[in-house]
Amino acid sequence: MMELLAPAGNFEKFLTALHFGADAVYLAGNRFGLRAYAGNFTDDEMKKAVEIAHEKGKKVYVTLNIIAKDEDFVGMEEYLKFLESIHIDAVIVADIGVMEFVRKTAPKLDIHISTQANIINSHTAKFFADLGVKRLILARELSLKEIQKLRENLPKSVQIEVFVHGAMCMAYSGRCLLSNYLTGRDSNHGECVQACRWKYFVREVSRDDELEVEEDEKGSYIFNSKDLNMLSHLKELADIGVDSIKIEGRMKSAYYVATVVNAYRMALDILPNKPTKTLEDELLKASHRRYTTGFYFDEENRQFQEDSMPVQESEFMAIAVEDAQNGSVKVEMRNKFSLGDTLEILSPKTDCFNKKVEIKKIISSTGEEVDSAKKVQEVVEINMEYPILKGDILRK
Repeated sequence: MMELLAPAGNFEKFLTALHFGADAVYLAGNRFGLRAYAGNFTDDEMKKAVEIAHEKGKKVYVTLNIIAKDEDFVGMEEYLKFLESIHIDAVIVADIGVMEFVRKTAPKLDIHISTQANIINSHTAKFFADLGVKRLILARELSLKEIQKLRENLPKSVQIEVFVHGAMCMAYSGRCLLSNYLTGRDSNHGECVQACRWKYFVREVSRDDELEVEEDEKGSYIFNSKDLNMLSHLKELADIGVDSIKIEGRMKSAYYVATVVNAYRMALDILPNKPTKTLEDELLKASHRRYTTGFYFDEENRQFQEDSMPVQESEFMAIAVEDAQNGSVKVEMRNKFSLGDTLEILSPKTDCFNKKVEIKKIISSTGEEVDSAKKVQEVVEINMEYPILKGDILRK
């Protein structure tokens, strides 16, 4: 069975990923990772996360995937020794110098080579394998056939990880300077503003006014990428020897993590059968741009699209803070809902998943019966006829 690897941008998303079926998560501390503006983890949070994950038989990988300058190595030795001491399962590294530093400083740490290292051929893959790395996270620009050939030329002891879902970058495996050039925020140090998703205008040199780029059959957002979605092709990935499938999104919401991880978990659990339309439709309910299978197949217009705005078909309303019992459950409200509203359950339990509940009772945190839950993050009690669990989500 392929490992399902999920993003954990903060502690809430970490717990969400595990609850909805991730086998492993990837996260960052407050330094050395490529998502400087995610919530990220303090040292104490990271230690606690590892303890929780290992109790559940899950794994935690930590990103050290910046493209490092000399000054970036200040404090790295102490950080690596800390990661080694709390038994992190692997570090994700892009820079060869950082990789060598890890090997010398914290030799017990397994190393995963980041997609930022641009592994697109068997020779590069073998180079890293010969250095003793545990896993190669392949560049997103490879086809299924190319991945299969690469796998055949690697020892079985070296694992292969590929992206299956989420935002794609307009630059080669994320090595982009648009953010640096336009805003001074270094994308290779975790500060990307996603400038490729912005709307652009052109100006003819002899004119003072700007003209919006006109849309044609390929659209007007010349940099903006579609989102990757390989839910319907997991069997093909398993058949060519992929060890781990990765969901992008440390900057995405907990609701996004819950929805996407749950769909991929359920799809993996029914392999070799294809995912149902219900599961495919699940991925429309989380924030997304138009979907593509990227470079895996010879798909026409496989990456760029005409609209930068994400869409989603449902909204995160509340999360259960305890297991349901005696026909009711306490939930933490995230968006306003009222008596008479019908909410849908997002749960890893098949007897609860996608079930509908009409709200007939709302009791506030002060014990009063109310018509609406409208105070953000207030814990209220509602009617619940299904055996939902702490961590399950209600959406509309």
